[in-house]
Amino acid sequence: MDNVVNVGLLGAGTVGGGVILVLEKNAADIEKKVGMPVRITKILERNPQLAVELGQKYQITDKIEDILEDPDLDIVVELIGREHPAKEFIAEALRHGKNVVTANKDVLAKHGKELFELASQNQVDFMFEASVGGGIPIIRPLKSCLAANKITSVMGIVNGTTNYMLTKMSAEHLDFADVLKEAQDKGYAESDPTADIGGLDAARKIAILASIAFNTRVVLEDVHVEGIENLTLRDIDYANELGYVVKLLAIAKRDEKDGISVRVHPTMLPSDHPLAKVNDVYNAVYVTGDAVGDTMFFGRGAGRMPTASAVCGDIVDVARNIRHGSTGRISCTCYDEKHLCTIENITSPCYIRLHVHDKPGVLAGIAAAFGAQNVSLKNVVQKAKVNGFSELVVITYDVSEFNLRMAIQTLRALPIVEKICSVIRVEDDNLD
Repeated sequence: MDNVVNVGLLGAGTVGGGVILVLEKNAADIEKKVGMPVRITKILERNPQLAVELGQKYQITDKIEDILEDPDLDIVVELIGREHPAKEFIAEALRHGKNVVTANKDVLAKHGKELFELASQNQVDFMFEASVGGGIPIIRPLKSCLAANKITSVMGIVNGTTNYMLTKMSAEHLDFADVLKEAQDKGYAESDPTADIGGLDAARKIAILASIAFNTRVVLEDVHVEGIENLTLRDIDYANELGYVVKLLAIAKRDEKDGISVRVHPTMLPSDHPLAKVNDVYNAVYVTGDAVGDTMFFGRGAGRMPTASAVCGDIVDVARNIRHGSTGRISCTCYDEKHLCTIENITSPCYIRLHVHDKPGVLAGIAAAFGAQNVSLKNVVQKAKVNGFSELVVITYDVSEFNLRMAIQTLRALPIVEKICSVIRVEDDNLD
């Protein structure tokens, strides 16, 4: 048994089934890369039909103890998803001295600190490449390839469902409700799409990335989250006219004065920005470091085989460490306690669309309201009338969230303003 790396798999569903396929298909190559065979020897699976099918090749169990207490199992791969009981299974595996591989962003975003401490105490590996970006390598590059850099920002399109929807709205001028239904019909969106369109899925992922990039613990509750539910086709079309593309961005930045800011919200990007060209269900993460400059990691952010690819990559990495007696070599990288920037101090340019009364002096009144809150304006464009009111589109220069909110509050109190229709942040270096 010492010449084989034995794997216990928790869950053989969509991704778990993909892992089985990859390890079977590429077994010979993986053995050469590791220096010894890597094989699944036991599977926890509670679906009776699937258990019968898998039982022809593998040992199947419905009891987690059969995995945890098996002294011959070297790696436990958790792919059952959701927070519980996955978190408890991972923790117990680590306590039993098992190396663990997971794709579970829910668990990592909330319980990473506890689990990494357990891994360190037991000198085992805890790998999670597939938790962010599916098949896109991003966790390992941040932990290893870019380890000598001081990372200043991480921005990503890390949810394929919302990226598909925004791409369709922009390219085909379809309304939000229509593209959501299409995404659900194609299987890109769940019947309850709240976690995707509400930004929570992206928030979990950026909490993980920010923790690694800035070497400080960031949890889900630290992330300012806005979804795309209130985006309209009108705003997307106006963005295109102004030379921007709207994406749901997960953004983490380091500022020496204000600290770490972590947020998810619809964002206007210049159309020539690399992330602006990432469409459909594809994901990408854009990282800036002091030595490397700008880098981008692009690919399929979800799906059975891309995610299985990342999981199997972790399995190979752990197997190599086992062979060379070096598990636990890279421990938790959250060794600092950097302070977080409050939402009020986060700064960015903004797009504001509002309806105003059509009469002399309105533009001057709007400009004065912004000026009173130290908000500098780049553009004010008057569009066609809507229900008898003039529609204005405003682009500001860099402004703090506090000053922006005060300006919006001031505008709402003006008799000349009928409605603030939308507020969308802008990522544009030319407006800093």
